[in-house]
Amino acid sequence: MSDTPKGANPNLASNKFSRTSLILPIYLPALLLSSGAGIIYPTLAIYIESFGLSYTLTTFVIAISVVGNIPAGILVERVGRKPAMLIGLVMIAISTFGMGTASNLTHLFLAQLIGGVGNALWMLSRHAYMTDMIPIAKRGISIALFGGVNRMGTFAGKLGAIFLGANLRLPFFVYAGIAVLTLLICFFSIPDTKREPKDQSQETQQPYLTQLLQVSKQHYRLLATAGIGQVCVQTLRRGCHIIIPLYAKDVAGINTQGIRLVEMISSAVDMSMFPVAGFMMDRFGRRFATVPGICLFATGMVLMPFTQSFTWLLLAAILMRFGNGIASGTMMTLGADLAPKDGTGEFLGLWRLTGDFGGAAGPVVVGKIADVFGLGFSGFALGGIGYLAVSIFLWLVPETLQKE
Repeated sequence: MSDTPKGANPNLASNKFSRTSLILPIYLPALLLSSGAGIIYPTLAIYIESFGLSYTLTTFVIAISVVGNIPAGILVERVGRKPAMLIGLVMIAISTFGMGTASNLTHLFLAQLIGGVGNALWMLSRHAYMTDMIPIAKRGISIALFGGVNRMGTFAGKLGAIFLGANLRLPFFVYAGIAVLTLLICFFSIPDTKREPKDQSQETQQPYLTQLLQVSKQHYRLLATAGIGQVCVQTLRRGCHIIIPLYAKDVAGINTQGIRLVEMISSAVDMSMFPVAGFMMDRFGRRFATVPGICLFATGMVLMPFTQSFTWLLLAAILMRFGNGIASGTMMTLGADLAPKDGTGEFLGLWRLTGDFGGAAGPVVVGKIADVFGLGFSGFALGGIGYLAVSIFLWLVPETLQKE
């Protein structure tokens, strides 16, 4: 009987697994790329809005980036983890440079589309790589550490953005340079973990779409429960990135540097919580980190519309990010736990698609409601969606931690 844990690639997972083996291929690239994202997050919505767009159009341009998960999932499984990562990084670099040089809405739209496909390839290939390499008993803390490293990078990026002045285009060029550096590190440090098919003739005879439909049919119950919960979580998370800068600028009257300061301080709280998240997931279970974390996150979002100054908005943002930090890595860990050994890439493509549906819904919820009722009502709506996620993970999603 094999000692390989369920959900891990039997050809790759090992009882001698060490998290230090993930530093160069996973953790360092995550730190770098998330720092680039952190540089643009505080003023992304403000930059797009500066093209004279409404809240709805501004958030639509942001939401369009969450595309490409289905073809990305197939590509990750077919060409291997490393090539998919490299292609994704090239597309991210092109996208961010295009955003910085954009002169109209069409350019913004095209750049976001390219970035969406590239980001999907990057995220899915890393998720599949970790699913292959990490035994399930050590997966919670390893992926929570991954989430913590991303949060550290985001914090570092937001801290660095404070020194970029009021220029809204410069952050995109810095991000493009970081993406190129990450590409070089990944090229030299990541071994390819693409699995050889057991039956090559059968593998080539089965169309990509057929295999994808088979995976979705086999796991539709999980995608209909845990997937919907993830939709709600990602709606809240992505909406948070959009609503805080817009609310700070248009309602609380905070300047660009003040907005960046709110984002930087709250991100510091977020990144400090990932050890707690990892310990809770591996010691007590995945839902013990997910439920309280998202509940606190949603509560902070509901409180935000009552703030009218820098201090009170900062406190609400800290509560949001504190809750998000407790839930660090929970969605990726849950997806890795649920992924089958056969068709891992396709399943994770569908899993990420559900999450990115929420990622697209977050900006749309903020934009549409804000144009009609105001940004305060958008905060209430996002908070309600967060409480719905809490209910789903508390009552409908089974615990996936398998204790020995």
